[in-house]
Amino acid sequence: MNLNKELIQRVAKVSRLNLTESEIKEFLPQLKEILDNFETIKSAPTDNIHPSFQPIEIKNVTRDDTIGNCLSQKDALKNTKHKQDDYFKGPKAL
Repeated sequence: MNLNKELIQRVAKVSRLNLTESEIKEFLPQLKEILDNFETIKSAPTDNIHPSFQPIEIKNVTRDDTIGNCLSQKDALKNTKHKQDDYFKGPKAL
């Protein structure tokens, strides 16, 4: 890609950036270096490599859902002061 002052000015205008001449002179070699690095990456051998969207394999870390013993209603309510008619009593909702 041919990167020059005019291209940077055009991109800056589209991006609504007001770049000064000194900023353009500063950014030009930096952008060239970045694009050269992308060219290097582009030349990497990628034959027979499938795209990967996750760098680490996603695994299900939850436990199996097994049936176990449940608390009875009486046991669940035995440590609360806020109960009424064998249910938890909560604040009023208007």
